[in-house]
Amino acid sequence: MRIALHTRIREDRIAQYEAAHGEVPAELTTAIRAAGCASWTIWRSGRDLFHLLECDDYARLLAELEHLPVNIAWQARMAGLLDVVHDYSEAGAEAGLPVVWHL
Repeated sequence: MRIALHTRIREDRIAQYEAAHGEVPAELTTAIRAAGCASWTIWRSGRDLFHLLECDDYARLLAELEHLPVNIAWQARMAGLLDVVHDYSEAGAEAGLPVVWHL
């Protein structure tokens, strides 16, 4: 399944956000893949971030990552950089952007 998400960087934290993504912990990327995510791409337009995930089951992905210490630490780091954060709770499974059109 493909999931599109939207988050937003704090105005004064763009450089820090991009730097952080140059050093995503290997333990986290391994856990994301093990939870069924085949790819995760993030685009930036100004402060707006658009994520596209391809995964087996998005709700399962969130459930497997929600309480994982490396993800908790990463999300705490991101919370300091973002105005709109990614929701790893059960409710977050419904946070994907609706598809308007697909070719």
